[in-house]
Amino acid sequence: MSKLTDVPKRILIGRALRSDRLAETLLPKRVALPVFASDPLSSVAYAPGEVLLVLSIAGLSAYHFSPWIAAAVVVLMFTVVASYRQNVRAYPSGGGDYEVANTNLGPRAGLTVASALLVDYVLTVAVSISSGIENLGSAVPFIVEHKTLSAIAVILLLTLMNLRGVKESGTLFAIPTYVFVAGVFTMIAWGAFRGIVLGDEMHAPTADLEIKPEHQGLAGFALLFLLLRAFSSGCAALTGVEAISNGVPAFRKPKSRNAANTLALMGLLAVTMFCGIIGLAMATDVRMAENPAADLVRDGVPVGADYVQHPVISQVAEAVFGDGSVLFVLLAAATALVLFLAANTAYNGFPLLGSILAQDRYLPRQLHTRGDRLAFSNGIVLLAGAAILLVWVYGADSTRLIQLYIVGVFVSFTLSQTGMVRHWNRHLRTERDRAKRHRMMRSRAINAFGAFFTGVVLVVVLVTKFTHGAWVALLGMCIFFAVMSVIRRHYDRVAEEIAAPEGPSDDVVRPSRVHSVVLISKIHRPTLRALAYAKLMRSDTLEALSVNVDPEETRALREEWERRGIDVPLKVLDSPYREITRPVIEYVKSLRKESPRDAVSVIIPEYVVGHWYEHLLHNQSALRLKGRLLFTPGVMVTSVPYQLQSSEVAKRRARKQQEWNAPGAVRRGPAQDRPNDSSRST
Repeated sequence: MSKLTDVPKRILIGRALRSDRLAETLLPKRVALPVFASDPLSSVAYAPGEVLLVLSIAGLSAYHFSPWIAAAVVVLMFTVVASYRQNVRAYPSGGGDYEVANTNLGPRAGLTVASALLVDYVLTVAVSISSGIENLGSAVPFIVEHKTLSAIAVILLLTLMNLRGVKESGTLFAIPTYVFVAGVFTMIAWGAFRGIVLGDEMHAPTADLEIKPEHQGLAGFALLFLLLRAFSSGCAALTGVEAISNGVPAFRKPKSRNAANTLALMGLLAVTMFCGIIGLAMATDVRMAENPAADLVRDGVPVGADYVQHPVISQVAEAVFGDGSVLFVLLAAATALVLFLAANTAYNGFPLLGSILAQDRYLPRQLHTRGDRLAFSNGIVLLAGAAILLVWVYGADSTRLIQLYIVGVFVSFTLSQTGMVRHWNRHLRTERDRAKRHRMMRSRAINAFGAFFTGVVLVVVLVTKFTHGAWVALLGMCIFFAVMSVIRRHYDRVAEEIAAPEGPSDDVVRPSRVHSVVLISKIHRPTLRALAYAKLMRSDTLEALSVNVDPEETRALREEWERRGIDVPLKVLDSPYREITRPVIEYVKSLRKESPRDAVSVIIPEYVVGHWYEHLLHNQSALRLKGRLLFTPGVMVTSVPYQLQSSEVAKRRARKQQEWNAPGAVRRGPAQDRPNDSSRST
């Protein structure tokens, strides 16, 4: 059966890669830019439109505020980019905002940041795919009619592409991303040349429309609130900036410098495109409205429900290049495609963050395992599942989904920059070199300004978007926080329960006889109990067997083994493809082949848990191994169970079931009414 499923898996995903080829998957800057920055780069396709949509509430006269809002977004973008350049240099391990907050502000702040980022990554996929579907749907009616199914199909396709590996997906996604960037810069340059040098009058297709304001003559606090809401909508251009700091390990060496340079380039490109599109939108008289059917008016008559409101970038491209021109069609296609690929930022950020959280015992350990193509496959699949659920619930409506956006990313921005200020304060207390102190103080000033600015924006976003859907994102963050806290408490409780004692313990008392090979992963109570059980089996040989999946864990195991002076030889099997079952099976078969008349006994320590959900939090390697070993001739399998405290729940449940559901129990009546064994025997 495994061979039948292996063939299509290899066709779809590709051949498995050895662990020692991980360096070959690292990304140069030219590939890392589209991989990690496709989200902020593509956001210029809808962020300018979001600004104009909000301003339209006050009518056409409010449009003259758009350059000032764009300027505020630009200042914020440069501030965030400069701040994150300090982050990637100080914390190059890939933990990003989570590591900064966790190290400097404590576990609760770190978990808050992690929750915010996980929610934001899921929303990135949902919003980007839904927006791309809507852009493509204007040209292909079938997609509009089946919007939700089309969005889910695109998510599944992106998932499959990312399962093939980061480098492969990045190389594939680089072309449309660079085509989009080149197309936007060409549009800005040609539009500026036509308007300034040639003096041409360029008009967007909506230039002849008027806007019917929902609230006429806003002033004072109402106008300020509207401008703040428009600013918070324009901040969508900043989503995804943090992905580079989370993905530093995926860069080629020197990792920190390459990540910092990529950040700077991404910020420069995004700011230039955002400002250019806003400027051309004003020059070509683009009109946008939240309710276009009623609020856009032509010759005093609303345009009606049949009117299709195209994105700002499409209207500007039509005004600059001409409707139906080659450059217009090329930019429109690249825009739709890059919006799909913007989700790739989340496909790289979410699995990396999930792996770090799993390593810190906040998420199931399976998320820390690399797949066949050296990508964190379980994290990719989990992200896809969450995004599909969100797209299905919201009907792939980007207008509704985008209201949930931005909150999470500014929570992480603010806490991360606050953590960096404390990071520099701690180092300044011990640093005596003047040059280094000067650099640290400059970095601290940048991070302090970033923390203040992003904190103000976070408050603005919460106030202006809470009732429009931001509360859903906050609820999602609370759910992630609670679930990860429960998982961490479970792992901590198990670790404390099974921790190997330094002195004598009941777990090392020799209970009986048998032996051959004891499978271990690390030294804890279940391991010691299994070794003690194996020592009195009177076998000719006894050895402990481990599989090298993670070199760091294997090195720690060897050191602990030697430190404790365990008198059982430890053999470690190399596993370049990170498999556990196959190397053990092959080793056991080799023992049988060397001595066909000998029996091999494989002893496996196991946890016994009491709740169904606890099975999801522990690898099922023992079950898979037993299933394979039972079909290997001449091999006996022995499980050495270690009952965790939660197993008492299952024991009581089994005892109750046996008491009431035993054969004949109903016929004989309740247990207290039946004669006991002694009275029956007499």
